[in-house]
Amino acid sequence: MKVILLFLDGVGIGKPDPARNPFFQAQLPVLQSLLGKKLFSAAHKRISNDRAEFVPVNATLGVAGLPQSGTGQTAIFTGVNAARLLKRHFGPYPTTDLRPVIYEKNIFRQLKTKNRTVSFANAFPKRFFDYTESGTRRLTVTTLSCIMSNVPLLTAEALKKNQAVSADFYRERWSELGHPDIMPVTLHEAGRHLAEIAHQNDFTLFEYWLTDHAGHSRDMAKSIDVLERFDTFLGGLIEHTDLKNTIIVMISDHGNIEDLSVKTHTRNPVPCIVLGKGRKEFAARIKNLTHITPSILGMFE
Repeated sequence: MKVILLFLDGVGIGKPDPARNPFFQAQLPVLQSLLGKKLFSAAHKRISNDRAEFVPVNATLGVAGLPQSGTGQTAIFTGVNAARLLKRHFGPYPTTDLRPVIYEKNIFRQLKTKNRTVSFANAFPKRFFDYTESGTRRLTVTTLSCIMSNVPLLTAEALKKNQAVSADFYRERWSELGHPDIMPVTLHEAGRHLAEIAHQNDFTLFEYWLTDHAGHSRDMAKSIDVLERFDTFLGGLIEHTDLKNTIIVMISDHGNIEDLSVKTHTRNPVPCIVLGKGRKEFAARIKNLTHITPSILGMFE
């Protein structure tokens, strides 16, 4: 059994309004095919067919205010309602109070205690490692979870060998980041590389944060581009993944890109899209962000 978790930062379920929701201007043939020739919107309570399950997921966690990445991602990657614990939403990074929770409960640590192999497939440039070694405490939940659980953060060297995936898929900016020997790849190739990484591990996580950045920019063209990139990448991943023994789970931490009329996050539900083995049973368990980690752990019982 293999699990691939695709974390999409800042993707909510919005209204089918192309003037403010880039999902309804972008060309997304892979997602449309998976969801029965339609895109999810606030009108959909659930989509279920012979390829995929879509369920809207509560990202507010029962706490007033706008959901934020620090608490939302802690909920996703630990199963703990961090917003309720703090009595507020907080981000973009987790608070000091959440570090013991992340240390003890993060999904990497929990899977390793079950003797499962894990990988965080994103590649990081040298300047990121220089930054972390400087003693900064401004780390995302995902990177912090890896550091706390002795899960290697993948380097430019791994990316060069196609053993990691660039956050932008294409590897466009790696030369600017001090790695001129990193050659570009296509979106489809990036999807294949993730499939190959996942084939070697029980659990593989990939984080796509460009969606949140595009949402904050309120730039429609940029938002369409990052969504279309993901769609083609997803097609490459699916094509090279055996879904008879693999489950692919897509989830977000809060809304943002689905409503470019505002610069802030939204309180909209977020999409959970599930493909592959056991997808119906998995999707049925997901009501809010805290259900992702325990449901993945349950796949390995």
